[in-house]
Amino acid sequence: MHYVGMNDEHGHSPQEISKRLSKGQRPGHLKDMIYGGIDGAVTTFAIVAGIEGAGLSHVNIVALGVANIIADGFSMAASNYSGTKAKFDERKRIIKIEERHIALHPEGELEGLRQILLMRGLSGAVLEEATTAIAQSKDNWIGLMLTDEYGLANVEPEPMRAALTTFAAFIVAGSVPLVPFVLRLEHAFAISVFATLMTFFLIGTGKSFWSLSKGWHSGSVTLLIGGVAALLTYIVGGLFHPA
Repeated sequence: MHYVGMNDEHGHSPQEISKRLSKGQRPGHLKDMIYGGIDGAVTTFAIVAGIEGAGLSHVNIVALGVANIIADGFSMAASNYSGTKAKFDERKRIIKIEERHIALHPEGELEGLRQILLMRGLSGAVLEEATTAIAQSKDNWIGLMLTDEYGLANVEPEPMRAALTTFAAFIVAGSVPLVPFVLRLEHAFAISVFATLMTFFLIGTGKSFWSLSKGWHSGSVTLLIGGVAALLTYIVGGLFHPA
């Protein structure tokens, strides 16, 4: 499924429409990217803030931060793969069920197709003609049943691509809080805080291209969510600060 942003304008000539539709549909991975990016920044900064709040060395921050990026990033990617694979398997299972039903109970399934089209606003001779025409293609027939009877997307999920997108976003965003410590910069924690908050804001701003929200609003909401999580972690870490 392609996510259409406010700037995704396209032409409306017959040639442009035909070219656009001929590309087919692909599942979008915006959710996977946002999910991995925010969680990567939050969890890594949680380690940074917690260790800083506890007054431990920056060596610990780098070591535990890198371990978190690799382990937690892989865990998130694996979880996303499993979840997306479950949707993939469910879709395949329902397709097999509908194929069997069409073979064993064609009239009943044809009536199901007719009623779906009736609910979409067709009636009379047009309804009968459309029912007959769609039933000529089993793929189109089953595709309509997937969306209207089972509420599934008509595009096949891509578990591996979803997992890799999540992992890549987690690695990139999760590395941001650690960079000042890896480079041994002065005031590393202050720089890490600023860089992480900017990461939250940029993720939110980027998300606005696929929604109706203004960039500053989406960025501010994401910044607030990430900032609260970071603050809570720093406070908890401070509870263990040596007296």
